[in-house]
Parts: sequence; structure tokens; C-alpha cells
Amino acid sequence: MNQRNSFGYRALALSVLLGFSACSRNPVTGKRELSLMSTEQEIAVGKESHPSVVASMGLYDDKKLNDFINQKGKAMAQISHRPNLPYQFYIVDSPVVNAFAVPGGYVYFTRGIMAHFNNEAEFAGVLGHEIGHITARHSARQQTGQLLGTLGMIGGAILVPQLGQNLDALQQGLQVFMLKYSRDHESESDKIGVEYSSKIGYDAHQMANFFSTIKRISDNAGQQVPDFLSTHPDPANRNTKVNQMATAYQQQNKGNYQVERDRYLRMIDGILYGEDPRQGFVENDMFYHPELRFQFPVPKGWQHQNSPSQFQMAPKDGKSAMILMLAKGNNLDEAAKTLAQELSLNVLESQRTTINGNPAYVLISRQQAQQQQGQQQDPRTALQIGTWLIQYNNAIYALHGLAAANDFEGAYRSFRPVAENFRALTDSEKINRKPERVQVKAVPRDGTFKDAMSALGMPANRLEELGVLNSLRPNDRVARGSLIKIIER
Repeated sequence: MNQRNSFGYRALALSVLLGFSACSRNPVTGKRELSLMSTEQEIAVGKESHPSVVASMGLYDDKKLNDFINQKGKAMAQISHRPNLPYQFYIVDSPVVNAFAVPGGYVYFTRGIMAHFNNEAEFAGVLGHEIGHITARHSARQQTGQLLGTLGMIGGAILVPQLGQNLDALQQGLQVFMLKYSRDHESESDKIGVEYSSKIGYDAHQMANFFSTIKRISDNAGQQVPDFLSTHPDPANRNTKVNQMATAYQQQNKGNYQVERDRYLRMIDGILYGEDPRQGFVENDMFYHPELRFQFPVPKGWQHQNSPSQFQMAPKDGKSAMILMLAKGNNLDEAAKTLAQELSLNVLESQRTTINGNPAYVLISRQQAQQQQGQQQDPRTALQIGTWLIQYNNAIYALHGLAAANDFEGAYRSFRPVAENFRALTDSEKINRKPERVQVKAVPRDGTFKDAMSALGMPANRLEELGVLNSLRPNDRVARGSLIKIIER
């Protein structure tokens, strides 16, 4: 969470313009199909959405990496099915392992995924996959538009998947950012990724290998979703299919396909890893923000996710959530009024108070959902929000607790201690905390990956995490002098 970024509750609706429809030929499939979005509209969507992506996630400042993705991106764009789009490529400042594309040619990689690639060919495969979403016009082929919200839950990286099941109103009310594609579209983009990455000279088998990394991350996070319930195909199945497609392509198109492991590893040497403590971090059930100098507790067992624009957390049952962000307004009264207007809130209760010496305002509200004519909102499932507006260090922070109305009373007992323990951060060790970074080292001697990590001083309890980062298992053999990634401050 970073005060310098644009905050607020503004969300940009990326809706498909339905003023006219026409049949056109899909540039990838060659089939004629109903077009709900013109090329000009796709480009406009990209331009309009980009500032919100930057405000929500921030950009990662690394010239050599940004030059690299732009060089490869432009080379791939030229051999794509739509070379005339104004492609732009960015690395966003997020530890989440992900990449995503926006219509009109905007492609984003998180620094988290850049840290987890182990060669240029893995990157090129994912780059081709994302450009494939654009060239195949997958967004235009969706039945509805996509919402670019302020929650920062990109693609499949959802903090608590159950929120969508238990609180539909929460997703609607918070304009959750979900750039999702159907499983068929994902599979189609995998095929395009094999083709595009191969055409610029990379071995697409490495793209398949990266799906193994994705599966390990998913399995370790306990986020397995049955294939028939998921918007993305199972990573293990994708590994197999992409390997088959890569083999078939190379048999039909003989060539010298590159991997470029060492060159890539040297390029990411020093990349930021995990959460940037300057933007806030959680330790021992407490959220600390060194730059903004505040702290507050995180309820035990709650999952959490941080971004430059906000901090969010929720229990594993998915029945409630809390979100911290900056409020609009020069004073508490103005902030409360703006909040109610922009989120269409019906304020049920309001009270002035102080929280650890800071002027504050407490609101209990219910969101007024948009209903179809003749339908009544069920008050039991309506979204209810407890908001603490806290004036601190020349800013006003909004700490929201959200739950369905019939769950709100119980959830409020968890929300209140969090808000009432918002206080100044004075611990110098927390204020001066340094970020972790990926460091690239030479393996000191022949042996197993586990032996190499031990020799390089890595703790045993991070062996699996380091294994995911390197795409290696504990007993995999590594050769003396080969490059390997470790994590250091």
C-alpha cells in the first residue's frame, strides 16, 4: 500500500459497447463471428484501463528488465496475427505470480512471475499466451464486459475464493478486478503461445515446464480447484498438452530453439522478492507500514494480500473481509459524505470518536444494490459495511469491514478490535526493514539441490519455497558452477 498512488473507490467498467454488432473474421481462427467490440474500442479500453492498473498495483522500476520485455514483446507482436496494434508491455509491482492482458495491446507481468521464470523461453511462452488473448480477441468474445476494480485480485489470484460464493454482493459492490477468460480461451492462448514463442526462436517446451511451477504454487497454497469449476485448465493437464504442441511444432518446423537460462538469471539478479516492506508487511499477526508509520492487528488465521493501493484480509470461511485504503476528502465529514455517495450506501448508524488519539468516524452502512424492476433486495444477503474513518498524519484512512447482513453482527466482533488498535508505528526495526531479493549464485559443488541450498546458507524451512523459485526438487542434481537462485535481504 503506497500513499503516492491514486486511491479511492473509483472503478472503471470495461463494458462491451453494444450499440452495433457486426460479423467479422477472427484474425487467429479465420472464422467469421459476431463482433461486439471494434478494434478502436479495444484500443480505447486499454488506454482507459491502464491508469487504474498502475494505481492499483504500481510499476516496477528496473530498466534492464523493462527493456527486455519490450524488446521481446515488440518482436513477438510483429509476427502475431495483429501486428498493427499499439502494444505496450509493463512489469507491475506485485509479488503475485501472474501475467494478464487488456484489450488493445496492453500486457502486464508481475515482478513475482519475473522472479519465478528460470529462463527466457519460459517468459516467451507466457508472453505469447498473453498476446494470444489479445490477437484472438478473447475480451471481445466475452458475453459481458470486464470490470477493472480497486481490489487488485488479478486473474486467478483471489484472496479468498469463497467470497464469490458467499457474498455475490461483495463482488458487485467492490468492483472486483477479474480479467478472466474461459477454459477454451486459455487453451487457445496456450496454442498461440507455443506458436509465437517458437517463431521468435524459443523452445516452447519450457512454457510447459512453467505450468509445473504454477501447479506447485497452487498446491502449496491449498488452492486446488476442480477442473470443471475453474476458469483455467488444470496446470498439470496444460503441461502435458503444451509439451505435445511444442513437439509437434518443432517436428514440422525444424530449427535451433533457444532456452537462455544463464542470461535470464543474470538479468533478474537482485529483483525484489515477496512483499515490499516499504509498502507494508504482516508479521506476528500485525500489519506494519514503515513509510506511512502506522500499524494494526490482523486477526489470527486470516489470509491477507497487500497492494500499492490497499490492504485486504479475510477469514478462511470467506464470509467477511476487511479492506484498508485512503479515503477521499479533506476532513472526516467530507470523507463520510463522499464515501456514502460513491458506494451508494444507506448509512444506518454514525458516530464520532477517537482511536488512540486520532479523530475518527464510525459508520454502519448497507449497500443499495441495483435491482431489476419489480425485484426486492433480500435484506439478509445485502452487503453491510462497518467503516472506521481515521484521521492520521495529514491523511484519512478508511478501514472497511464487510459481510452479508445476516452475518454482520458476528463479523463486527472481529472488525472492531482491528480498527480500535490502529496506531502509530514507532518500532525502528520495523520502520527500517529491508526487502528480500533474489540473488543468483554459482552452485559451490556437485550434489543435490537440497545440498546446494544448505551450502549457500538457506534455511531448511524454506527449501520448498526455494525449490518452486528454481523449478527444482530437493533431490534433483545440480552441477558445480551452475547458476541458482537464493533469497537474501
